[in-house]
Amino acid sequence: MADSEAEEPSCRSESPEVEGRSAEDRSLLHQRLAIRELIDTEFSYLHMLRLCASDIRSHLQQLPPGDLDVLFSNIDDIIQVSSRFLQGLQETACKEEEQAYLIGNLFLEFQEEFEQVYKVYCANYDQALLLVKAYREEPELQKMIQSIIEAAVPQAGPSGLSFLLVIPLQRITKYPLLLQKILENTPMDASAHPVLQRATSALQDVNSNINEYKMRKEVALKYTKVEQLSLRERLARINTHTLSKKTTRLSQLLKQEAGLVPRAFLSFRPHERSLDIPGGPAEQYCSLARDLQLGAFLHFKQRLKGLVWQPLCSLARALAGPQNLIKKRLDKVLDFERVEEKLLDVGSVTYEEQAARHTYQALNSLLVAELPRFNQLVMQWLSHILCTLVVLQKDLADQVLRRAESSMVQLPHHHVSEPDFQKLLEGTLGQTSSQLRLFQENFEKVLPPPTTQPLLPGSEHQLQALLTRYSPGKLYQVTGNINGAATLDLTLPRGHIVALLQNKDTKGNHSRWLVDSGGHRGYVPAGKLQPYHHIIPSEKEPRGQTDIQEDYWHPTTEPTQPSVPTVPATTQVVAAYPFVARSTHELSLQAGQPVTILEAQDKKGNPEWSLVEANGQRGYVPSNFLARTPSPTPWGWSLPS
Repeated sequence: MADSEAEEPSCRSESPEVEGRSAEDRSLLHQRLAIRELIDTEFSYLHMLRLCASDIRSHLQQLPPGDLDVLFSNIDDIIQVSSRFLQGLQETACKEEEQAYLIGNLFLEFQEEFEQVYKVYCANYDQALLLVKAYREEPELQKMIQSIIEAAVPQAGPSGLSFLLVIPLQRITKYPLLLQKILENTPMDASAHPVLQRATSALQDVNSNINEYKMRKEVALKYTKVEQLSLRERLARINTHTLSKKTTRLSQLLKQEAGLVPRAFLSFRPHERSLDIPGGPAEQYCSLARDLQLGAFLHFKQRLKGLVWQPLCSLARALAGPQNLIKKRLDKVLDFERVEEKLLDVGSVTYEEQAARHTYQALNSLLVAELPRFNQLVMQWLSHILCTLVVLQKDLADQVLRRAESSMVQLPHHHVSEPDFQKLLEGTLGQTSSQLRLFQENFEKVLPPPTTQPLLPGSEHQLQALLTRYSPGKLYQVTGNINGAATLDLTLPRGHIVALLQNKDTKGNHSRWLVDSGGHRGYVPAGKLQPYHHIIPSEKEPRGQTDIQEDYWHPTTEPTQPSVPTVPATTQVVAAYPFVARSTHELSLQAGQPVTILEAQDKKGNPEWSLVEANGQRGYVPSNFLARTPSPTPWGWSLPS
């Protein structure tokens, strides 16, 4: 009895091998159940997608086509990818022993396709929800949509469109969970375990990348959407932060956005002008021009507008969004650099600074990823437009030649060959030009001399100061009041005397001259300056009888140099270090090369750059590269010790 009772517990307990085998069987059973759940839910998911694309979308044709594109986005691409994915899952059922291994590889194979199709759908999901919200505000339209959805998908309930639109988002986020469930029931030493690990990590990365892409699109949408705000709403948004940002960007923004190009087409209409030349070639030309203006040119204008102008306008509108993002990225990079410097120094940042850092990273990543593809499409678009323009111009030339053939026969020189006609034309133009030149010389002989502008009261001292620094040939007088509009422009009264420093501005514009007004340097219009010839009074004439306002305008000889040599300047400016120009606005120098300083600052007033002249060339050089050195003493003279 005792022996039998002692043996009973051993009979009831199982051996370790049996327990291990049963645990392995349970894991295998759970693994097969997880795989079955994956395949069954994928089948149901694909069935629901096809219902949305066929039954529901086809019955919502009352909605605008643009709304349907936003609501269902790229659901057709998702159906195509999911169909092939489900087919691959079903093919693994016949290989039960290595099914988990095949499923892991299948997910790795579809990783990129999942990311491409689902990130587009997820990025458009918020806009789709805005449309659903707008439909709910229209009871009749909402009732119609709800009836269509309930007839096709009864389980949608009152959620309606929202229930259907969220299904793809739920599916892509569930893939890592289903894979994790299969992985947990796969033995560590099984060949499928590392593959399932990689697949689970890959699908988690897919979801992370989709979230990142969605965030980038939201940031881009924030800065590209155009809001129709009233003046009151715009004023309500003004605060110290926006004022600070806008004022710092205002100067550069004005420089970039101030250019306006007037649009005109065929504004020159010679056939509408009365030439008072009856008959002959002039009348034939007017008739031909009228025929072309009302026929070929008008048809060309219409085709140009439809095939070139309108596509160019569409291209310009397409460029507005990326341009805004690029501008915003340039603004945000300053905040990002400041936060990065603070991270290095302190090791922590505030929540707002971290948000600014993430905003810049999102904008930068989006531009790096999508701007090259966008630029490629824009170049293709522009290439097609240019080809179209060439074809239109060729058609116009053919039409003009065909219409002109009949009129050309009536012209007096139609039988002359092209080289002979060119010589005839050059001879006629040369003869006419000589006659006009002769008339011009005759008119100039009888023209009265230019009237002198009287000097301003008290400007004799300013004139003498200019003469001590500049030769008389450099002096000019202002013929009319000048009101400076730009930063470096001068405001001068009529009659003021200035000295010419340079007959063009830094951009090479010869209509703006750089002058010295007797202490202030700046730019004035060249059309309001005329040479001023100062008359040096005779030594015999009493000084009191000399009036500087009696100076008159005619060429005078330069005053002779005195026989006694004067002591030269004791210093000169040379280049202390070699400098290599990096642009056309800068000037290359060699160490020790003498230079002449024209301006001790750049056009923005920055003293770190100087405008100099050396060997007949002008340009900007760093001011700290220049040095003043004693000038060499002329031969035969010695400086006093």
